[in-house]
Amino acid sequence: MRRKQDNPRNGGRREKTARAAILAAWLLLVPPASVRAQGIEQTLAALGKQPALGPARAAVSIVEFSDFQCSFCKKFWSNTLPQLKTSYIKEGRARFVYRHFAVLGQFSEQAALAAECAGEQGRFWQYHDRLFANQGALAFTRSKLEGYAREIGLKPASFSQCLASGRHRKKIERETETAVRLGARGTPTFFVNSRLLVGAQPFEVFREVIEDELKRRPRSKQSSGM
Repeated sequence: MRRKQDNPRNGGRREKTARAAILAAWLLLVPPASVRAQGIEQTLAALGKQPALGPARAAVSIVEFSDFQCSFCKKFWSNTLPQLKTSYIKEGRARFVYRHFAVLGQFSEQAALAAECAGEQGRFWQYHDRLFANQGALAFTRSKLEGYAREIGLKPASFSQCLASGRHRKKIERETETAVRLGARGTPTFFVNSRLLVGAQPFEVFREVIEDELKRRPRSKQSSGM
């Protein structure tokens, strides 16, 4: 006696039902793009204040996660950031925020700590520029970091005490961990509002994303502490 064969139509129906169930489960796990974007911006804001260029109410926020030892980060600093300053930051249409992504070893952390100590004296950006300008082998030893502090007019004793204390280490670790959690897999990593950009992208790439965000958010957004 022959076994009763499955009706091909029934098999097709079951396959479609299974695919629909898988898709429904996936949609429950993966939030809509708008929800993900909101979550990214809230996560960035939760990190608290950090040195920034441009108005807090700018429509576009560019958050960089960077390592002072990273050669591609230096490339962005020397080639792209000046153009962003001229075209968007100085005009008040964008705000640029620096976050630490210290992943290249002990000297990366030391340089980040030194930048934070310079920030205590209101000179974060001057020190930031000095670190990238001097990037290279043994550029971030304790004596070199203290030398950069003297060159930009910081109070040497206060700077040295801050650096020795390591009191900004938790902040640097938290920002580095947050970068990884948000999907950063290399330096530098950027979030233009909630949109991810990886690497030392040329100005034209940033301009395309920024202009698109300006169309989406024509009005200045409220300050979020980023």
